[in-house]
Amino acid sequence: MESGTQATTIFIAEDHTLLREGLKALIGGHTNWKIVGEASDGIETLERLRGLNVDLLLIDLSMPRLSGVRVIEEVKRAYPQTHVLVLTGHSDEEFVYAALRAGADGYVVKDSTNEDLATAVKSVTEGKGYLSPSISLDVIRGYLDNKSGESQHNLLSALTRREKEVLQLVVEGHSNPEIADILYISIKTVEKHKTNIMRKLNVTNQNELRKLARSTPFQF
Repeated sequence: MESGTQATTIFIAEDHTLLREGLKALIGGHTNWKIVGEASDGIETLERLRGLNVDLLLIDLSMPRLSGVRVIEEVKRAYPQTHVLVLTGHSDEEFVYAALRAGADGYVVKDSTNEDLATAVKSVTEGKGYLSPSISLDVIRGYLDNKSGESQHNLLSALTRREKEVLQLVVEGHSNPEIADILYISIKTVEKHKTNIMRKLNVTNQNELRKLARSTPFQF
């Protein structure tokens, strides 16, 4: 690191230990990057960020206890100066949309190269943003179209915060037991929330529920 140059501080939020260790090794190989913290679930991420001066939060979307999307929203609300780069295995457009709406500054899929990740970190911390090349132009155009129409009525506004959390996990493909484990609630409570969600949104099955959720912006 050049004399007088301040290192970019990075916090890693990733629930898989092997991947987290790999990211630490990769980041540690750059003299102008400094890891200042790490966490393995969403709640832990928010707790450990308190009091830290973090330039970049590197986060997965599928996090236990509190989803990556929710964490991004909370981080952008509490620490607007912190850049957020999503590193995830999800490349479908609904995940990209959800992350960008929450405030993510960049989005990298996990099959990207180390060079791609390094480019993303540099670009995001410079305020330029970054999207993996594998994310199609249609996804980007769709996001921009949705941004221009955000004033339209949000069909999900009738849901409680917990119901939106459950719905987000349903869209991500989690089963009832997985949702119960992530949110620390019983399977029966998950089923009750899903019943209430379908009643409020006037849908009759889970496929209709996913389709509606994917086409409508989440507002927590």
